[in-house]
Amino acid sequence: MPRNVLYATVTAVLFAAVVLWSALADGAPIGPDRTLHEWALDRRTDTGVDVVTFITDTGNRGVPHVLAALAGALVVPRAWWIGALTGLAALLIAQFARFLLVNALDRPRPPIEDWTRHANNASLPSGHATTGALTAIGLAAALLPYCHRTATRALAIAVPAAWGVAVGLTRVYMGVHWMSDVVAGWLLATTLCLLVLPPLGRRLRQSVTPRALP
Repeated sequence: MPRNVLYATVTAVLFAAVVLWSALADGAPIGPDRTLHEWALDRRTDTGVDVVTFITDTGNRGVPHVLAALAGALVVPRAWWIGALTGLAALLIAQFARFLLVNALDRPRPPIEDWTRHANNASLPSGHATTGALTAIGLAAALLPYCHRTATRALAIAVPAAWGVAVGLTRVYMGVHWMSDVVAGWLLATTLCLLVLPPLGRRLRQSVTPRALP
């Protein structure tokens, strides 16, 4: 079994476990959800809300779509427009799949009086967490082939990962998601990336590689 498929199986099982646990709890908080929710509420400040609102907005409002297009362009620089469209399409398809899933599961969000901003649709998995992780993983994967030193490779992974994690955590601070919603989003995104990115990258490179003459 290819390593990426093995890892994807693990993350998919963990994702299914979170979904099942939530279903058995009838959508109520699970594990440390309530504790982390109350911890975030107790530590809110006006400045903190402003900061996390800015961060959370980078996980939506077109920013991930631009980054996904950039990642695709980096994969096949000789045909960057094909890569950019592919990266954007991949993110949009994944977001649509997440939208169908979140509506099927229909988990309630935390109490509305705890929100710092209005939020739409159901709660699990978090859309911001899923989108942030999808974008971060895709961008890191696209940057790594350009990094030949240990330090730059570490940065290519750490910077997108830090951003993706931060976007997810803002949703807990803002009171619009339980922590398990965010974890489910990260697990879903990781599973999709492990399954899709390796063959998609190979296919992209093959499609723009000139064929040898017979």
